[in-house]
Amino acid sequence: MQTNPDADCGGPPPADLSHAGAVIDKAIEYMMGQNISSLAIASALLGGALGLLARTMSDECILRILENAMESVEAGELRDDGEPPPAGSLPAADRASRA
Repeated sequence: MQTNPDADCGGPPPADLSHAGAVIDKAIEYMMGQNISSLAIASALLGGALGLLARTMSDECILRILENAMESVEAGELRDDGEPPPAGSLPAADRASRA
């Protein structure tokens, strides 16, 4: 574990990010093979990630990470195909409040 986790908040990605990403990709592949729903997988991964961040970073740094993630979603950076999300994936009231 790092001695000063806040020092990396907003800095360049860690050198082992690619390795960690590959491990997560394999875990997701395994869980999908076990017929675990995408929502359950994503929720568990997000909860685990937030728990890890809470143990290693300040709240301010966690909020910056989440803001960056929101900006990526809003900019469409997470969709390779440029397609909108599936119909009904977000209730209409939630879509309207986020517009």
